[in-house]
Formats: sequence, C-alpha cells, structure tokens
Amino acid sequence: MLKQQLQIKLSQKLSPQQIQLMKLIQLSTLDLEQRIQSEIGENPALEKGKEVDENELEANDPYEDYQNDQKIDTNDIDIDAYLSDDEIPNYRIQSNNQSPDDENREIPFSVGTSFHEHLENQLQNLILSAEERPIAEFLIGSIDNSGYLRRSEEDIIDDLAFTQNIIVDRSKLKNILRKIQSMDPPGVGARSLQECLSIQLARKEKDRPEVELTRKIIDTAFNEFSRKHYKKLQDRFHLTEDELRGVFDEIGKLNPKPGGALSESNQNNHIVPDFILTIENGTLKVSLNRRNAPELRISKNYKEMLSGYAEAPKKNKSQQEAVLFIKQKLDAAKWFIDAIEQRHQTLYLTINAIVDYQSAYFLTGDEQKLKPMILKDIADKIEMDISTVSRVANSKYIDTPYGVKLLKSLFSEGMKNEEGEDVSTIEIKNILEKLISNENKKKPLADQALSALLKEKGYTVARRTVAKYREQMDIPVARLRKSI
Repeated sequence: MLKQQLQIKLSQKLSPQQIQLMKLIQLSTLDLEQRIQSEIGENPALEKGKEVDENELEANDPYEDYQNDQKIDTNDIDIDAYLSDDEIPNYRIQSNNQSPDDENREIPFSVGTSFHEHLENQLQNLILSAEERPIAEFLIGSIDNSGYLRRSEEDIIDDLAFTQNIIVDRSKLKNILRKIQSMDPPGVGARSLQECLSIQLARKEKDRPEVELTRKIIDTAFNEFSRKHYKKLQDRFHLTEDELRGVFDEIGKLNPKPGGALSESNQNNHIVPDFILTIENGTLKVSLNRRNAPELRISKNYKEMLSGYAEAPKKNKSQQEAVLFIKQKLDAAKWFIDAIEQRHQTLYLTINAIVDYQSAYFLTGDEQKLKPMILKDIADKIEMDISTVSRVANSKYIDTPYGVKLLKSLFSEGMKNEEGEDVSTIEIKNILEKLISNENKKKPLADQALSALLKEKGYTVARRTVAKYREQMDIPVARLRKSI
C-alpha cells in the first residue's frame, strides 16, 4: 500500500565552493598554475592583474547590486557583440614589477629525444620489408620506458589484426622482434630480465670465457642466480669461489633496465617548492612560493555590461538569459578568486604550524631532532580537520637551507627509548639503514640481530617492527643481501 509521510533529518553537505577549495588545496604549485590558466581560458569574466581602485569598485559595484535582484530589465542587444573578447593590445595588460634583485625561482625545462624516438630513428638502419616496417613500429610502441616488451605474443598479434588490419604469424613476429633486439641500448625489447641480461651478454666479446660462463648461468640457472644460491651454483657448474665472484662481477656490469637511462634523462625531475624557508638571525621565516600564481580579478568589461543592462527596460526572455549568463560567469570568477585566497591562507597557517612544531630540526638540519608528528598534532594546533592537513602535506615540498624536503616525510609516528624520551621512527630508520650498510655482506644481519643491535643503542624495537621498517625502505631480507 502506498502512503506519504514526512521525515525530518539533519545532514552535512559540502557546497560547491568548499569542494572547489578542497581540490585547490591539494594541488602543488605547478598544478595550481595550470589550473589557473585553465580557469582563465574557460571563464572570460576572470582576468589576470590587480584591481585598479578597489575602494571605488566596492562603493559602486553593479555586480553586488544584482546579487539579490531577480527582476532584470534589458535592451535588445546583440549578445555576440558583448561576449566577444576585448581587443586590448597585449602590452597594455602586462606589467613587470620584478626587481633585478629578486631571486629567480623559475626552472627551465630541457627537451631532448625521447626513448621511443631514439628507437624509431634506428629503424632506418634495419633491413625491413614494406610489410615488416609497420609491425616493427608497433612493437617499438609496445616497449615500456624500462626497455621491456611486457605484452604476450598473442595480444600483439590480435592488436595488429584488429587495429592495424595486419595479419602476422608468430614466427614472423619473433623474427622482427630479434631485429629490434639488435638495436641500442643493448637488451631493449626483452620480454624478461633473464632475456635482457642474455641479450647483453651475447653482444660482448666472444673470446672471454667468463662471459660465456656467465651467459650459461643466466640461460640455464637463472632461478638459482636470482635467489643467490651460491652453493648450488658452485656445485652445478664446478666453480671456485673466485670464479663465481667473477660471474657476479660480470653481471653487475649489465643494465637491468636498458631504457631507463634514456627515458629518465628526458623526464623533467625538477621540483618546484611550494614553500620557502629561510633563517634570519636565528629566526625561522616561511613563505609561500607564489611566483607562478598571478593575481586575479573580475573582468571590468563584464561588470560594465551588467551595469548597462540595469539602465535598460525589459525586452524579452533572451536578454534575461544573457544577463544570467554574465552573472554565472561573474559568480564563478568571484568564487575562484576567494578559493585561491583561502587556499593561500590555509597553506600558510598549516606550514607555520609544522615549522613551529619542528623548529629544532629546521634550525639545525639534524634529522635526529625530528619530533614524532602525526596529522592530528597539526590539525589540533590550527583547529582544522585532519583531511585538510593531509591535503596540504600531500605532494608539497618545502625549500630549506638543507635542501628541498617533502612535507609528508616530516610526519612520523613516535616511540619511547630507554630514557623515556619520544623519538621519531625516522631516526630509527636512519640508524637501521646505517647498521645494514655497515654489515658484513658475507654474513648479513637478520632481523632478529638488527633488533638486538637497536636495543643496544637504546631503542627497543621488536623483530616484526624491524621487518616492517626494512620493507618500507625497500631493503631486501638478509639472504638476498648476501654476497660472495
């Protein structure tokens, strides 16, 4: 049976302005610059530059008069005429207020030949028929940035048939792949690490017995090699310890990622810091990097258009729609400017709280003085939500006298040492890393031994916790750290 009933309930929902602010807070400096450029391109009511006379605009602002006005009187005006871009010369809306003494924080970007372009250039040197060339180009496009072809032969054959309308059998595909594997860098086009190392060894000098022995081990006993079962390798190939050491030295000269050198060299690894920290007379001063965030304003032309409609009598519905369009653009521009300003305020408040909390570290640069700090500590200090602090700390960098630091790396859990003092897990990880780097590689330290050494230094850390920290630092277990 159908029936109607009333129900009252309370719920919290974020307004569009709050959602926009949350999205802007989590953006880095470079992402914010792109977001501003995108918004300026989409909203003609938003412009770069500073307001000429803010007091005059606030005293007589037709936009503010229309905030609560639902009755719109307009003249019959060509909409396309007043929505067109203003033909103001470019030199009149640009200004250079930078002093010669200002520090230039803009980072140039270099452009070079990419890894795949390097491979495609070498296709000219291969002997390929007209039917084989598009297949070779498709294979090169399927190679990842590490230099590996990680797709199966069946998938490549199917994709060639459906996307390129090229029918090729497996033997022909393998023949073309072998030609690609002859290109530089050595090992490119391999389908596994074993094949990559084997290709590189095959291109070395043939008259060296250690090279042939190394290739034999890679081709027939790769599992024992990867697991570092030295005793099994010595027994199987009747090797002395010196001969086995020579094999591993030869393998150490190979490149497990043949495409890594070229692809990484062409990537832009420059970091633009979001915050700048300086020390002046023993006092910490932090500022936002607003070099790439231009000042924004609401278009004066759009305000004048709206003012013109106020003095005209009502005509038709199309004119009301035109004015509503202008109001929407002005609203969006005002909200965006307010959100940018709130973003700056939130970031400034949060970074000052972090710097004040870790002042001992920022004054000295000594990581042992890093205090345990979690998101809740900063959230309670600035009286904001934990999610807001998380958005600020995520993918943001601070430029310090000791280098550029990731804000997220300053947060860590804490534990007490034998003296009852709170120490950061970062400090324990640094000590753990030093213990592992100084260990005897012939007899690497197990997690239980590392736990005992940490206890001698005053840090009571369980074996499971040592294993967790070791995995977080991408350090393998003791067996895989063992060397001859």
